[in-house]
Amino acid sequence: MFFQSLLRQNEIGANSYLVELDGHRIVLDSGMHPKEEGIESLPAHHELESSSIDSIFVSHSHLDHSGSLPVLMNDQPDAEVYMTPATSKLVDALLHNSVNVMESKRVELGITDYPFYTHRELDRLEKRWRTFNYNRPFQLNENVRASFHDAGHILGSAGVMLETMDKRIFYTGDVQFEDQTLIPGAKLPEEDIDILIIETTRGASPRDESYNRHQEENNFAESINRCLRDGGSVLVPVFAMGKTQEVLSMIHRFKTEGMIPDAPVYIGGLSTKMSLIFDEFADSTPRNQPGFQVLKDMEVKTGGRRRKRAPIVYQPGSIYALSSGMMTEKTVSNSFARGFMENPKNALLFVGYADPDSPAGHIRAGKQGDLINLDPEQPPVQFNCPMEVFDFSGHATRDDLLDYILRVKPSKTILVHGDIQATEWFADQLREKLPSSDTIIPKPGAKYYF
Repeated sequence: MFFQSLLRQNEIGANSYLVELDGHRIVLDSGMHPKEEGIESLPAHHELESSSIDSIFVSHSHLDHSGSLPVLMNDQPDAEVYMTPATSKLVDALLHNSVNVMESKRVELGITDYPFYTHRELDRLEKRWRTFNYNRPFQLNENVRASFHDAGHILGSAGVMLETMDKRIFYTGDVQFEDQTLIPGAKLPEEDIDILIIETTRGASPRDESYNRHQEENNFAESINRCLRDGGSVLVPVFAMGKTQEVLSMIHRFKTEGMIPDAPVYIGGLSTKMSLIFDEFADSTPRNQPGFQVLKDMEVKTGGRRRKRAPIVYQPGSIYALSSGMMTEKTVSNSFARGFMENPKNALLFVGYADPDSPAGHIRAGKQGDLINLDPEQPPVQFNCPMEVFDFSGHATRDDLLDYILRVKPSKTILVHGDIQATEWFADQLREKLPSSDTIIPKPGAKYYF
């Protein structure tokens, strides 16, 4: 067998990996780089011969793992695609939304490569998707078996086990071992794994030893309550999928336990469609709040561009959980922040990662009184309101990941999905604590034979 990274360079980007196992060629994930455009946003799938892949697995629906799936499927017409049922619903919605985004960028930015695929193509390609629930093994051929295992990252996220008569390979995808508010922690296999392919996202970022998730949620509630009590409103920039539903679950708890007033809650952008899918799987996927449905059990006010939805307008004493989480130009959170940030009674609360080069990154690096460029096409905005950052990461800490590797004791550990500082931290730790395991930081394009 061999392993090959199909990334263009060692980083967190357009994630995709090739595994050949007993002659069966498998691609794990098919992402799109969030910071690149056009052809450069795709994995190095041009290194694969057309019609040379037998199976494609999608570990979860985030676009850095699924965004180039239709492109790969068109190049590999004989490959069947495997994912969990929840991931299939989320991927379908996100890819159709990506078509709209690419069509806009073709016009606004002149990127003639866009769109890489159309709505009609997606509907056709989706017929090749096969879905399986967690812990239900299925055959890829007479020699290779696969199964999905709950990765605890977002709804439907899964690690992938690949097995032959004499070898077990496990790919974690993105993983979170700790319980989140809505999504329970991962339940990954640990026994008899020969080769472990594992994410290293937070390898360069140690977490404060005093951190406690429940206390972090309570601190978040206190900040919301303080702002509302003083006559302001709260803006929480969120990713439409995952973070929106986690934040709404927290707010539901805060209201139920009397930690914040019964303030109106607004969501906007793609969040409503994603929440509908989360609610669809409320009774059939692991939940910390069994049966809880965001849109049914909360009086959430939705807004967006469609005529049937009212526009989102500012009102004192309200909570706005608006996408995107990085406040990218032309998104609901970015537009809403113009005017919102100038009012010192309001509060801007971040709950997830923000690229330093994004509008959210500029705000987080600034201080009150600064002028912030939210959109280069518009005047800067004065940053007058309080701002706080909370840690509700969907990725496992580096210590939890390292502990998992040490429990598994694989003969080979392949470190992926991390910047070079992150992967090197794990490599240093494993050389000291698990010298029996061969640790690999794969170079893009290189083949590693086992």
